[in-house]
Amino acid sequence: MRTVWKGTIGLGDSAIPVKAYSATEDHSTPLHQLHLTDGGRLRQKRVCEVDGAEIPAGEVGKGYPLPGGDVVILTDEELAALPLPTAHSMQVLGFVRPGQIDPVYFMKSYYLEPEVSATKPYVLLAEALTQANRVAIVKVAIRQREMLGALRVRDQVIILDTMHWPDEIRRPDFPFLHDDVDIRRSHLRAASNLIENLSRDFEPAGYTDGYSAALAALIEAKIEGREVVQPTAAIQDEGVAKLLEALQADAQDRTDTDAAVAKAKGAADKASSARSSARKASAKSRSAPKTRR
Repeated sequence: MRTVWKGTIGLGDSAIPVKAYSATEDHSTPLHQLHLTDGGRLRQKRVCEVDGAEIPAGEVGKGYPLPGGDVVILTDEELAALPLPTAHSMQVLGFVRPGQIDPVYFMKSYYLEPEVSATKPYVLLAEALTQANRVAIVKVAIRQREMLGALRVRDQVIILDTMHWPDEIRRPDFPFLHDDVDIRRSHLRAASNLIENLSRDFEPAGYTDGYSAALAALIEAKIEGREVVQPTAAIQDEGVAKLLEALQADAQDRTDTDAAVAKAKGAADKASSARSSARKASAKSRSAPKTRR
């Protein structure tokens, strides 16, 4: 696993050095956007809206848009200089009961592994959290963004759950919330009985992703039926066509050149022959005896 974050858990005067690894991974079947006519994959480009030019990565920066259309450009050096004390050390803000945190706050989970020298204080913190049935609320910065987090224990491993800030949680405002909905007791009793009959312990292994399985089966069937395309085929055909055009143009140029050379040579030979005939005629005229009158 690749380390996502490296720092310490700051608790009072102690600091427990840890490394964070992503606790989850995506097993969905990857699907790319492509050109249906030839199967070529579509790529996103960085295009400037001012001049329409494609911008290289080295010229891409960050900025804050203003209401009037102006922007405040922020350099990497300016952003790096901003104070971020939680970049390498989690700040413990307090401890709460797990049930007090609404799951809507949670974002992503990370396993925390202690450095070898910090194994004992790490295990001590994990045991203390378990015994007290508490989670630690922390502040931590990952990838230059400070966020809330919760430290909890799962299978003796401390997990960091990153969290949204309170102002990032939207408040629902649906029409039915303002209506007085009449619920019959019999309907409520029937719904409660249904929930009770279907209640069970949560066992994750008993749930499967049916869509991913069906998608994988569809892809496998198309592979077996040879329903595949070679994305580079159109490019190769285009390249062959261009090569043939170039060879044909070169051959035509050679033909035209050879014809021109032959024509010029013929004209030169004709001119040379004419000059030779003229010289012979002149010589013959000079050598002929003159007739006296």
